[in-house]
Amino acid sequence: MAMLRTLAAAFIMLPSAALAADLALAPGKWDVTSTTVEMSVPGVPGFIARIMTGKSKTEHKRLSAGQGVEALIAPDPKARCRVDVQHVADGKYEQVLTCPQKRGEPVHVTRSGTYDKTGFVGRATVTGTTSKGPMRIVLSQRAVRVGG
Repeated sequence: MAMLRTLAAAFIMLPSAALAADLALAPGKWDVTSTTVEMSVPGVPGFIARIMTGKSKTEHKRLSAGQGVEALIAPDPKARCRVDVQHVADGKYEQVLTCPQKRGEPVHVTRSGTYDKTGFVGRATVTGTTSKGPMRIVLSQRAVRVGG
């Protein structure tokens, strides 16, 4: 009976181990691209918001062997963001950040999406308050491997 339980436990663990292996990221150069989907910032003229919508910014990262999606979703150290919440499991990620601003209150970033061995796809919502009122920016994010 004990052997049967051990075998059952092993079979239950196999899919998880196989899934983890399937989601391993290759080392090398990766691009994380954020594209503005929606922008509402008080004091910014509507035409500027429309110009910014659809614009992308790419961050270049290098992963070492053994690093996972956590390395890709880590905030840029120069931004000095604090990771308040982070869950990464079973092909899904969630992250909540607080990031200081040069002036005013910090902004809050909520990110979620899915990942596999080819990278991740998700959304980030940036919220905060400017001197003229509440702001909200929604970004579409994607990470892909671009080289060794």
